[in-house]
Amino acid sequence: MPTFTVGQAAELLGVSADSVRRRIDAGQIDAIRDPAGRRRVDGAVLARFCTERASATGSTDPNLTASARNHFTGLVTKVVKDTVMAQVEIQAGPFRVVSLISREAADQLELAPGVLAVASVKSTNVVIEIPRQ
Repeated sequence: MPTFTVGQAAELLGVSADSVRRRIDAGQIDAIRDPAGRRRVDGAVLARFCTERASATGSTDPNLTASARNHFTGLVTKVVKDTVMAQVEIQAGPFRVVSLISREAADQLELAPGVLAVASVKSTNVVIEIPRQ
C-alpha cells in the first residue's frame, strides 16, 4: 500500500499540513516515521479516515434534502450565459465543479461570482442549489 507525506495527505483531504499534523498528534490519523524521521500516512488509513469523515458529516445544511449524496459547498467563481444555457463554475475547497444549467435557472438563483452555492452531483448531472441563509 502506498504511503503519503503529511503534505500529500493534506492536499488529498483539502486541509492544511498543520491540520493533518494535529489530527496525527490527536490520534485521529495513524502515521509512521520513515527512515529519515518524516511522518507518513498509509494509503488505506487515509482512505478509511476520508470515508469516516464523509459519513460522519453528511449534509451540512438541515434545510437541504435531496437524493444526491455528493454535495460540494463553495463559491461561484464564473458564470457564462448565452440566450438559453449558463455555464457555472464553483470552487469547493480544492475542487472545481462546472455545471451547465438553463439561463433561466441561473437568473432565478441569481448566480454570480462570489455567491455561496452547493453543487449536488449524481451520476453525470450536476444540480446547483442555493443554501438557505
